[in-house]
Amino acid sequence: MSDATPLLVERIDAAVRSTPGVRDLYRSGSLITNVVGAGAVALGLRRDDDPVVVVASDDVGVRVEATLGIDFAPDVRETLDAVRSAVAEALRAEGLVLSGLALTVAYVHPRESVA
Repeated sequence: MSDATPLLVERIDAAVRSTPGVRDLYRSGSLITNVVGAGAVALGLRRDDDPVVVVASDDVGVRVEATLGIDFAPDVRETLDAVRSAVAEALRAEGLVLSGLALTVAYVHPRESVA
């Protein structure tokens, strides 16, 4: 869950999605959490296109968690570094500091699917 404002969560979500090399964002969390979330979408309690990043404040700043689908690339670190920079910049624009970032690569799109 996120204790950040919905607008901040949307901005971070958009920053991650717009990072070159990021193809998809998936809901972070356990299988049960994701099943409950899918049920909420099916019941109309949550939209399917709601932001999926987790944004929470702590004593130092803001922690962000995201699960990514990325393009095939020779160096995945470049994509992850770009995501880190995009998130840090989005937070700086809000006068906030990135205190932690957890990125999980859940899927790497095959080389053949890169346009």
